[in-house]
Amino acid sequence: MSTDGLPEPDRIEGAAHPRETAQLFGQAAAEQTFLAAVAAGRLHHGWLITGPQGVGKATLAWRIARFLLAEQPGNGPFAAAPSGLDVPGDHPVARRIAALSEPRLHLVRRGANERGDALSADIRLPVIRDLRQFLSMSAAEGGRRVVIVDAADELNTQAANALLKLLEEPPRDTVLLLVSHQPSALLPTIRSRCRVLRLGALGPADMAAALAAAGQDDPDAAPALAALSGGSVGAALRLARMDGLARYRALIDTAATLPDLDRARALAFADSVAGRGAGAQLDLVLWLIDLFLSRLARAGVRGPPEREAAPGEAALLARLSPDAAAARRWAELHERLTARGRHGREVNLDPAALVLDMVLSIDAAAAPARTA
Repeated sequence: MSTDGLPEPDRIEGAAHPRETAQLFGQAAAEQTFLAAVAAGRLHHGWLITGPQGVGKATLAWRIARFLLAEQPGNGPFAAAPSGLDVPGDHPVARRIAALSEPRLHLVRRGANERGDALSADIRLPVIRDLRQFLSMSAAEGGRRVVIVDAADELNTQAANALLKLLEEPPRDTVLLLVSHQPSALLPTIRSRCRVLRLGALGPADMAAALAAAGQDDPDAAPALAALSGGSVGAALRLARMDGLARYRALIDTAATLPDLDRARALAFADSVAGRGAGAQLDLVLWLIDLFLSRLARAGVRGPPEREAAPGEAALLARLSPDAAAARRWAELHERLTARGRHGREVNLDPAALVLDMVLSIDAAAAPARTA
């Protein structure tokens, strides 16, 4: 179930793979919804696990897979209502799943491209053909089989239609778990044939617990990480690993000088993406600028956020985006700069020059505040 020599497409760099993650934080409601269906004898053949990226959807899918294959190896009802999805790590099924060697589990995810030297951009028809072959064989040890699709958003048209046929005529004793970050982009017929489990963003307490479990034990940073990441553990881990909070603070400190931009601060912020590893640093800074502009636009409509992602952010957003007119101006700039950043990455513009140009554009957009 793995592609030799290539990175796993469903693994966040620097974090444990979801199949290796024992605990799931902040999603007790989704777990209880699934358990209630099992206890009532209404285990649907297709489950669509949705929510923002990085909130634990794949972790939940792997927890469900372990639970079904370890605790309900047969096809009949439970002798007693299940109390949770936890399976001991030393259980044979848990060990086999961790090693990707469980014969009753099949993982659908992006495979190698045509040259075999990188991952493909989407999940293609041959991957679904492999799934069909898996389902055509008798289940090892009898009983149930589980399929995880991570992520269903990455299915190309042919693969999506092939998977739809399996959902329309579900194989006997098989549960399909589809992870989706953007369910609205899926075929409506796929959505209609699945029961939905919706996961929400994590609050500061759950975020702190999840980050500690992932080896990022800094409870003081959890509120800012929760605010900036939108409650996504995956995004928070990326921010923590790349010192994203410090970079966002530098962006806020630079923006605090608007509408009379401190050019020295702006140059220092732009120069932070130069040098070794500039590509990853540039991606992070472009993402932070995108977040800053979206938070600015929302502040003009809803007011400053309840949780600051950096000291002084709330006051800055209130000053630069005091009303709906300012919100529209920042939203328009957000759209333009997002496109500019994408184009700059595609044509390999100098990272520092690209970031400086974007900061100067923000300064120009703040000009109405100078005469307000």
